[in-house]
Amino acid sequence: MDGSAYRYHDQDAGQDAPFTVTQAMGAVKRRLETISMRVIGEVSELSNKPGYKAVYFTLHDEGAAMPCLMWRNIFDRAGIELRAGLLVEVTGFFTAYVPKGRMNFSVRTLKLAGEGNLRMRVAALARKLESEGLMSSERKRAVPGLPSRIAVVTSPRGKAVHDCLRTLRRRFPLAEVAVCGVAVEGVAAPRELCEGLRVAAASGAEVILLVRGGGSYEDLMPFNDEGLARMVAACPVPVVTGIGHEPDNTIADMVADLRCSTPTAAAEAVAPSREEMGEVLSGLSERLASALSHTVERGQARLSRLEAHPLLRDPNALLSEHFLRTDLAAGRLARAIPDALVRDSERMQRLQDGLVRSSGRVLADALHSHRDLHARLVRSTSVVLPRHERQLALAASRLNDLSPLGVLARGYALAFDEAGEHVIDTVSKVNPGDHLSVRLHDGELGCEVVTVQGFEEKGSTEDE
Repeated sequence: MDGSAYRYHDQDAGQDAPFTVTQAMGAVKRRLETISMRVIGEVSELSNKPGYKAVYFTLHDEGAAMPCLMWRNIFDRAGIELRAGLLVEVTGFFTAYVPKGRMNFSVRTLKLAGEGNLRMRVAALARKLESEGLMSSERKRAVPGLPSRIAVVTSPRGKAVHDCLRTLRRRFPLAEVAVCGVAVEGVAAPRELCEGLRVAAASGAEVILLVRGGGSYEDLMPFNDEGLARMVAACPVPVVTGIGHEPDNTIADMVADLRCSTPTAAAEAVAPSREEMGEVLSGLSERLASALSHTVERGQARLSRLEAHPLLRDPNALLSEHFLRTDLAAGRLARAIPDALVRDSERMQRLQDGLVRSSGRVLADALHSHRDLHARLVRSTSVVLPRHERQLALAASRLNDLSPLGVLARGYALAFDEAGEHVIDTVSKVNPGDHLSVRLHDGELGCEVVTVQGFEEKGSTEDE
């Protein structure tokens, strides 16, 4: 760029004038934003705060650091969980923040680069398998202590197989070892590793060693395969892994029943050394001797207790107690029958005497009660009968006053129809010429109706 491009021309002054700070920063900003590039670097100093419009981070390598900003909407669309240490590839352009005079790289695209991308994929798979319970300690099985047959799944030409065989031969030469040679690198490695596990399990092995030597992160990627991880988890035989070096940790290590740092450590985990076996056998021998000694001592103590038992010293002691109980029972039985007869006789006599006395008392009490009741009845009659006689006379007097015969005795009469069944209580029930029966207080009259005359309310009369 020509330096004259950054000079300001003052037309009024007719000559070039210097930039102001704002003008200079504005010119730099415009020129920087025309430069687009693609950059690879490792993330550091990440600032991703909720509510901020942009995400700020720094990309660096061995020689320099570059501050970056990425607008929130672009960052969310990238879908990457950014964190310090990731190797990423970004595209964008440089820009300047004029008020502060700061330069940033404005990121337009973001993606993982190299090993960082692989690690991100492996981490996502690990979270998936963990959520399914494949890494749970409750699912993992214990490794047999003295396996008689051990299978090794690894490359037949690598250093790992020789390390395992040498360790197994040195520590536990009694075990039978089967080697399943497979590829441990390349595209076909995951499939061959799964087939090797299947063959090893079918061979009757009691434990399987899945091992390989060290290498780069990319070299170990076959052991991060999802299919291999599920095969290890579903294997009917316990699987012990020894993959790479101490820091290396693959998905196969996470789902295996036992994870060891190296192939040699895996072989040592399934094969006890001669020294360990000697210690185990020595301990078992001491425990067996102690158990036998205690068993003999308990047997002797029990035999001594049996020898001291009275039954074994005097066989008659077994029946003496029964004979004694029989004699006592016979004596009680001989005394019980006469005593029972005497008691029953005395009881019958007491019952007869009591019955006689009770009968006399009952008759005397009954006679006394009869006399008392008779006296009470006589007294009650003399009081109750006069009161009822007065009430009866009063009721008869009232009944006589209400009797129809009493009314007839005062000069009234009752007229019945000729049959004497119905009382004639209105003139509308008879006609001239009808025969009536008229009842007086001392007899009846047979009459014939000559005229019928009714009475009005005002006293006037009218012939019917």
